[in-house]
Amino acid sequence: MQSIRNIAIIAHVDHGKTTLVDKIIHASKLFRENQQFDDLILDSNDLERERGITILSKNVSIRYKDTKINIIDTPGHADFGGEVERVLKMADGVILLVDAFEGPMPQTRFVLGKALELGLTPIVVINKVDKENCRPDEVHEAVFDLMFNLDATEEQLEFHTLYGSAKNNWMGEDWKNPNDTIFPLLDAVVKYIPEPKIEEGTTQMQITSLDYSNFVGRIAIGRLKRGSIKEGQQYALCKEDGVIKRVKVKELHVFEGLGKNKVTEVQAGDICAITGVEGFDIGDTIADLENPEALERISIDEPTMNMLFTINNSPFFGREGKFVTSRHLRERLMKETEKNLALRVDPTDSEDKFLVYGRGILHLSVLIETMRREGYELQVGQPQVIYKTIDGVKHEPIETLVVDVPDTSAGKVIELATQRKGELLVMEPKGDLQHLEFSIPSRGLIGLRNNVLTATQGEAIMNHRFSSYEPFKGPIPGRINGSLISMDSGQCTAYAIDKLQDRGNFFVDPGDDLYTGMVIGEHSRDNDIVVNVQKGKQLTNMRASGSDNNAKIAPAKKFSLEESMEYIQKDEYLEITPKSIRMRKIYLEENERNRAAKAQNAQ
Repeated sequence: MQSIRNIAIIAHVDHGKTTLVDKIIHASKLFRENQQFDDLILDSNDLERERGITILSKNVSIRYKDTKINIIDTPGHADFGGEVERVLKMADGVILLVDAFEGPMPQTRFVLGKALELGLTPIVVINKVDKENCRPDEVHEAVFDLMFNLDATEEQLEFHTLYGSAKNNWMGEDWKNPNDTIFPLLDAVVKYIPEPKIEEGTTQMQITSLDYSNFVGRIAIGRLKRGSIKEGQQYALCKEDGVIKRVKVKELHVFEGLGKNKVTEVQAGDICAITGVEGFDIGDTIADLENPEALERISIDEPTMNMLFTINNSPFFGREGKFVTSRHLRERLMKETEKNLALRVDPTDSEDKFLVYGRGILHLSVLIETMRREGYELQVGQPQVIYKTIDGVKHEPIETLVVDVPDTSAGKVIELATQRKGELLVMEPKGDLQHLEFSIPSRGLIGLRNNVLTATQGEAIMNHRFSSYEPFKGPIPGRINGSLISMDSGQCTAYAIDKLQDRGNFFVDPGDDLYTGMVIGEHSRDNDIVVNVQKGKQLTNMRASGSDNNAKIAPAKKFSLEESMEYIQKDEYLEITPKSIRMRKIYLEENERNRAAKAQNAQ
C-alpha cells in the first residue's frame, strides 16, 4: 500500500500560503519543462487573483520520494473561516505559516486552535525572512507561547520549525543561511507528519467539502476513515436527523497533481471525490449498507449578517446586463448555496426579493462581484447584522478587531472604535507599530474600515473575526451626512455641479447619465436634499466681461463595491450592473419618500 500524508496549510491572510503551494508544485515537477503557467496556480478565478486572497479551499497532490502528499490550500480571511474548519478534518497535520515580521495574527490563533483540538501535528514555517526588520526568533517564541496558551499537548509543543522565503523558493533550518531548495519542507512533512491512522472496520467516510459540476451535479469530497469504497457499489448515507438513505457510487476520483484521476477503488486514509450521491449535506457520513455507523457531525459557522437582494427596477434596467429577471436571480442564488456553505438564502413575502445571509461584508461582496461579472443586474439593500433573543434578552454578534497602526495615529483609531461601542482589550508595541485589540459589535464594523484608513492616511492594517453573541450594546451613531439626490433625469452639466459645490461632495462627473432619485453626492449637513444638476447655462447674445470664468470642479469621489455597501443608508439601494455601481433611493419620487418617512414615524 502506498504511503500517504494529508496536510493543510493554514495561516493569516497574506502570509504566503498560495505562493508556498506554487513552489511545492514546481518542485515536484508536475509540469513539463516546456509548459507555460502563471503564478498563483491554485487561485484560479479572476477575483482571487485581483484581490490576492484565496476564497475557496483547494486540493492538490504531489508525489515525493514514493510518498503521496495531499495538500489542502485554505483561505486566510476571517469571512471564509467556515471553509477552514471543515477541511482540517481531512488532514493529519498542518503547516502553520507565519510572517517573520507580523508574527501570529488573530486568524492564525483561531485556525491553529481548531487544528490543535483535532490533535493534528503542526510544522511551523516562518516565511518572508528576507523582509526588512523581520524578527524570526521573536516570532518563533510568540508561536510557542500561542500554542501553549491554546492548550497544546507535549508532542504538539515539540513542533519542527523551518525558516525561509516561499517567494525566493527556499526553506531551511537556519534563517541566516539561505539555500536554494524547498525540499527540506517536503522532507519534514514525510518525517514529522504521521500517516493516516487506518482503523479496522466497515466503510466510513465523512463528507467535509463539496464541488459542483454542470455535468454531474454535486460532488462529495472527504477522507475515507476506514474500509474501502468501490465504484458502482451501494452504501448508506447517514443524515443529520438520523435518516439513512441508500445511495450508489457512480464514479470515484482521487486527487492527482492539479486534477483528479478516475479509480475503481479507494482505500482508507486517502482523500477522494464521489459522484452520483444525491441529497447529501456537509457532515453526512457514507457508511456500510448492512451496518451503517455515522461519524460525529461538523458544525458550520452561523452567518452574522444579511442583505436584501432584489431585481434591478431602476430606469436604467437592462442596459448592461444579460440576466435581469427574478427567475435568473433566484436560480443563481440557489446555485450558490449548493457550494457556498456559509451562505443562506431565504425567500421573502415578495417574489423578487431574497434575504441573503453571510459571514460578513467581504463574503457577500465576493458573491455580488462574481454575479455582476457573469452579467447579472441586481439591487442590494443596506447590510444588517443578525440579532438573537437568548433568555428573553436581545443579543448581537461581537467580533475581535485587531488594528496595527503607527504610534502617531493610535489615538484616532481608539477614538473611532470606542464611538462604535468597541472596548480596548490589548495595546502593545510591535516593532514601530502599535498593536491594538478591541471587542466590538459587528454593527460597528460596517463603514469603520474607511474611517480608520482616512484617519491613519491609509497606514492601518485591520483584521476582525467573529467571537460570540453578547447582550445588545445600545445604539451606534451612523453616517451623519445626508445625501444629494438628483431631481431630474438626463446628463449632468459642469455648470450645475460648479454652482452646487458648496452643498457637498459629488460622486458623479459632468456628462454622466443620471435618473430621478439617484444618490449623486454627500450633503454637507445631516439631511437629504434634492438638487438639479442637469441645468445648463442660459445662452444670450450679450457678452459680459469676467462672467465666463471656467468652472473648477473637485474630482468626483469614487467608491469600491464594499465601500458602497457600507455607505448606503436604510432607505437606499445599491444598483449593481456589469459596468456600473450606482446608489439610489428606494423610492425615486420625492413625494413617495416623504410619504414613506411619515408612515415610518407614525409607527
